[in-house]
Amino acid sequence: MSVRGQRIVLGVLLVVAAVAGLWALLAPRSFYDDFPTSAMHWVATDGPYNRHLVSDVGSFYLALGVLTVAALARPALARLAGVVWLAFSVPHWLYHSAHLGLYGTRDQVLNEVALVGVVILAALLCVPVNRWVGVPAPVDAVQVRR
Repeated sequence: MSVRGQRIVLGVLLVVAAVAGLWALLAPRSFYDDFPTSAMHWVATDGPYNRHLVSDVGSFYLALGVLTVAALARPALARLAGVVWLAFSVPHWLYHSAHLGLYGTRDQVLNEVALVGVVILAALLCVPVNRWVGVPAPVDAVQVRR
């Protein structure tokens, strides 16, 4: 991945962290009732409201956001950020994948797309910079004179 690609991935993850984190911390009941939109109730479908738990989720996301900002400021931290995002997002995805029966078909698909998307983005941060960029083309054994 290129440095530019790494920054884009970090930016997307920062938006995810900031939106979920601030929403859950500042308006926990709204987050519970209306996440991800008022038409889709992914949190409320999975058990009774618990303000403490929702606030903790907000705190987790804000902590991920802080690490993500640090990785944007110091690119050497990007791989660490990827590993930490994976440590959170893989179990999060696996839990929801095991409980898709709570949702209708549309929400099952969107839930998987959103959660797998975060896992993929986090995994991309674990790829060394320029691993897939700027690889020289193979040189032929015989060079053609011009």
